[in-house]
Amino acid sequence: MFLLSLFFLGFFCSFVGSITPSMLNMSALKLSLEKGKKAANKYALGASFVVILQVIFAVVLTNYIAENPSILETLEKAGIVIFIFLSYYFYRESKKGKIEFKELKKKEENPFLTGITLSFLNMFAIPFFSGIIILLDSFNQFSFDFTSVLLFTLGSAIGTFYILSLYGKYAKIIQEKTGKLTKDINLILSILTGFVAIFTLIKLFF
Repeated sequence: MFLLSLFFLGFFCSFVGSITPSMLNMSALKLSLEKGKKAANKYALGASFVVILQVIFAVVLTNYIAENPSILETLEKAGIVIFIFLSYYFYRESKKGKIEFKELKKKEENPFLTGITLSFLNMFAIPFFSGIIILLDSFNQFSFDFTSVLLFTLGSAIGTFYILSLYGKYAKIIQEKTGKLTKDINLILSILTGFVAIFTLIKLFF
């Protein structure tokens, strides 16, 4: 049951973390509008492949820190800082208007490679997954053994693929609703991440 929960936690965190309009999912939307849903799915597959590497790197980094008892408290404090930053980031994004997605370079004809490229450029992913792992570990909901990491990683990759494929599938609807969607989702995420930061802070000091 614990192992299965890690898969769903990875899926949920990755899905929620990618749901707000950004470079990755707006590119999936644009690909779908210009080249069809199949191209968007290939793009999502490429992006998800990179997520596997990003999650593994985040796990290795977090595990290295966690194995040093002298900095465990620093680890939890770092998690608080990350979620405060995320809360501020989502709040700031909620104040913006409709997101205009940028033109993809014409030479990038392979959707799969485009997904890999843009996902590699998403430097936000590693600190995001590190923060999630820190939070789960502080509540004894994460394990660094091979099977646990594998299930969490697969869940994260599939969660990313699913949300990107949804952007491709409902591209026209999302394009019309982007302004309100961006504001509402980012505000909700700001409140949630702020709550997590406060709850973790209370747990750490009380």
